[in-house]
Amino acid sequence: MRNLLTIACLAAISPLVAGCGSPGDARESGGHASAASLRSSEPDPNTQEVALARAIADRYITEHAPESVGWDWGESVLMMVLTDLSRVTGASAYRDYAKRWADHHTLLPILHPVYSSDSAAPAIPNIALDRDFGDARYAGVVDRSLDYLDHWAPRTPDGGISHYPLVPPTLWADSLMMFGEIFVRHAERTGDAARLDQYATQYRIFASHLQDPSGWFVHAYNWHLAQQDPGVFWGRGNGWVIASGTDYLRVRAQRSESDVAITASIRQLSDAILASQDASGLWWTVVNRPGETYLETSASALFTKGLARAYRDGMLDDSVKPAILRAVAGLKTRIVNDAQGRPVVTGTSGPTDPGGFSTYANVKTSDDVTYGVGAVIMALVEVSGL
Repeated sequence: MRNLLTIACLAAISPLVAGCGSPGDARESGGHASAASLRSSEPDPNTQEVALARAIADRYITEHAPESVGWDWGESVLMMVLTDLSRVTGASAYRDYAKRWADHHTLLPILHPVYSSDSAAPAIPNIALDRDFGDARYAGVVDRSLDYLDHWAPRTPDGGISHYPLVPPTLWADSLMMFGEIFVRHAERTGDAARLDQYATQYRIFASHLQDPSGWFVHAYNWHLAQQDPGVFWGRGNGWVIASGTDYLRVRAQRSESDVAITASIRQLSDAILASQDASGLWWTVVNRPGETYLETSASALFTKGLARAYRDGMLDDSVKPAILRAVAGLKTRIVNDAQGRPVVTGTSGPTDPGGFSTYANVKTSDDVTYGVGAVIMALVEVSGL
């Protein structure tokens, strides 16, 4: 694997990268291309893409009572996206749906212990709910997850937070979304830069173990329960990385700060993503083995979101815009109408453990999956108004 600081130094020829500081110093001033000032940093709520995102969300919340929706990572991604959709559109129905979900599950917090990155994820939408409603129950969800991550989560010798409470500790690319967004969203909510620094430290550690010279991230480090085939890269895992990494850089930019090393890493991952896009606009579930598996919706949506965010912030130039538009067109082919004419997100692969090529190839796809719905809404909102 390529050391992340080395990646940053190699990328220093770019006008976005000013130099190579110490791995712990993420708070560089400036760092955004002047072209970014010509683009809107926020999505436009008055577009066809946002209208489609709302129609997808409207159908989902009509068909699924919030009390019936589970309390895990996939559901947390969806609720995070719904609270974001409320913020962008001003429509309170999506936030209120997430509130009913949280109210139901926080009646007996003892039923939801935090013991892994995945079980910490409900804190992400609860950060927004605490902001909007100031309810101690939502703050309690956030505090319990942060307490686990700060004090109880097993760590690798270099400090990486383990995906599961296992010995030896294991790092999964997924975790950069599931616990990473807690740090990012909490920092945005409170102004606590130390939480951004926590994300930056974890990203560096994860990249030092997981990021391949090709730019792709392998699924897991130190995963002893299954053999991972070399040179096999799972789409959605890389999608979580670019989605969370660009969100982190977005919050840095709000503070007129940048992060040289993580910018370089995300750029290298973006190059790999762009080079592997299928003519359909979508991506394969094993991203570097075209035609050998299947085109997968959630990974494609997360790549679209990440590329669009990087483009908005000036990390990527105008040459990427055609690829983003192809991706949006491809995603729309994965949205089909139900018997009532309402849009349903199809083609999302199921929960996936690290393994060899056949592990990823054999995961079945389903429709109307929480995290697939969330990823598509996320992508549609992010591309609106580009």
